[in-house]
Amino acid sequence: MTGRYQVYRAALPEVCAADPARMAFTADAEGRCEVFTWDARTGRTRQVTDRPQGTFHHAIDRDGQVWWFDEDEHGAGHWRFQPFEGGADRPGLTGPAPGEPRGLAVGDNATVAMGLGDARTTAVHIGPRGGPAREVTRVDGHVTLSGITPDGRLLAVSGAAGSARAVTVLADDGTTRAVLPGDGEHGRLWSLGFAPTGDRAELLLVREADDRYLLASWHPDAEPDGPGSGPGTAPGTSGAAAASGITTHTWCAFDTEITARWHPDGRSVLVRQDRHGRSTLHRVDLGARTVEPVPVPRGTLLDAAPRAGTDVHYLWTDTANPPRMGSTAGTPLPPTHGIPAPVPGEHRDLWTPGPDGPVHSLLSLPEGRRGAVPAVFLVHGGPADHDRDAYDGVVHSLVASGFAVVRVNYRGSTGYGPRWRRAFGQGVGLTQVDDLAAVRADLVVRGVVRADAAGLWGTSWGGYLVLLALGVRPDLWQAGVAVKPVADCAAAYRTSTPALRALDERLFGGTPDEVPERYERSSPLRYAAGVRAPLLVAAATRDAKCPPGQVRDYLAALRHARVPHESMWLETGHDGYQADDHVAVLRRAVVFLDRELRGPGRPAAPKTPRSDRSGDSGRVRTTAPAGTGTTRHDERSSHAEGHHPERPARG
Repeated sequence: MTGRYQVYRAALPEVCAADPARMAFTADAEGRCEVFTWDARTGRTRQVTDRPQGTFHHAIDRDGQVWWFDEDEHGAGHWRFQPFEGGADRPGLTGPAPGEPRGLAVGDNATVAMGLGDARTTAVHIGPRGGPAREVTRVDGHVTLSGITPDGRLLAVSGAAGSARAVTVLADDGTTRAVLPGDGEHGRLWSLGFAPTGDRAELLLVREADDRYLLASWHPDAEPDGPGSGPGTAPGTSGAAAASGITTHTWCAFDTEITARWHPDGRSVLVRQDRHGRSTLHRVDLGARTVEPVPVPRGTLLDAAPRAGTDVHYLWTDTANPPRMGSTAGTPLPPTHGIPAPVPGEHRDLWTPGPDGPVHSLLSLPEGRRGAVPAVFLVHGGPADHDRDAYDGVVHSLVASGFAVVRVNYRGSTGYGPRWRRAFGQGVGLTQVDDLAAVRADLVVRGVVRADAAGLWGTSWGGYLVLLALGVRPDLWQAGVAVKPVADCAAAYRTSTPALRALDERLFGGTPDEVPERYERSSPLRYAAGVRAPLLVAAATRDAKCPPGQVRDYLAALRHARVPHESMWLETGHDGYQADDHVAVLRRAVVFLDRELRGPGRPAAPKTPRSDRSGDSGRVRTTAPAGTGTTRHDERSSHAEGHHPERPARG
């Protein structure tokens, strides 16, 4: 069924610290995402996993043991490992009950720490690799294990970046060594892992302050108010739990979101900045207080990691070119499966005036366009995410089919600074709908998009915005595709995960019981009867983030109001690693949009080619650095306000 259609989440290979030629990576395996090894010396590839639902979470430790998360259909399971050369699978630790993956860390001495969670709590376990587990801590809600020192004696646990316990440093016996706050006047805080060298315990941090993002660090013996330092002791703590070890490097500030990784020397860091839909790289020497740009092509770095010596591995793409791996030192990296490049079409930027500043959009136009054409607005999820100048299989398919594609980085998106991310003046969702409408109007005036042929397509929180826009501004849109959407904000809150409930409370300013009018005002269900455009809804029966019950209620409201719509159900969870699901939604959606936006008597669409990707390579989940003294695996990449462990975005 899938033909040449391939699926994997684009990410750099994980590298073994002791032997950088040994790597682990994910790739397509007969329509599933699976884990492979790569030997840079021999060019040999070996498939490690072969699971019916595919495998994504993986790592490789200093001893060359390859790790992956063996999860069931509900996302719960255990970490397992096997030698790089192959052999029997073994449990990472024995004893813990199955849970959702919330971080893996392996010290240089094979001490293993792992976070496992359920609907109510998160537990952190520690023990020798393959040996019995000892529970170090168990906390309410969703937290993530974000680092271990090379000697395995200290652990970092990340909570919500804006909470009083944004980061907690624990000893291996569970004793609290420090509580680092992210609330109050000093701004939010993210943990990015311990230094990979064994001579000191230093935790890399990113702090948001004064509408900027600053590098910071913590270590036990640091003076609270040393040179370049920022806030000191955490309110309400004392003694061993004092946060007096934070040094904020105020000389190193960025105006938009960043993530960072330690260089193997443990003295400098590689900073990747997301800015206006593209990426920049910087090497920062914390001791010398220097910031040097690292030359990279214009476009997006889906991932970048410092390796041995001065080598930097990167995964680069832009809208016209599929992801490709590179090494500044020429290190051979695993091959990426070829896609014809460049992608057809004309790709440009668009800036539309708005009340909080110009709205940035990425515009892709079909080749040979004459005058205004039908357009599909691809709406990104999150909301703390953004559309990038990056390859997307959906864009490829739509442009090749004769549609203009518009990707709008509405207010609330990352990559434009803290003020833009916080700009929800019209209310949750409604602010974003206004931005979509403004960009549509701009393109109609410019003669690029036909006013009578504009559609919407979004997944997760993007699907939520599709439903909301169709109901709130029904006169503007002629078709909509919503995949795994939030359809009823209050119902989704009550039946979703603890992490997403916390996200909703931050967005809405409380729970549905505390601020019911805000949830109702922003809920697509309220406006379902006003939808006029034909709508395709694709939902998942095991979706924990956008639960199926609230989608069924929305579909019932559409039926009651006699709104023309179609629905399709996937027997999966919110995230999946199989190509069949992606291609089924892609084909159904393109046919639906072609019919509704062109219709009888309109010019026929070119035959839609089979895209070679799942279409989410621009919205990837990348693992944290491995093989640099510690091995760490997070559910989301560690951006400061982007995809990172304490910000479990819906999409």
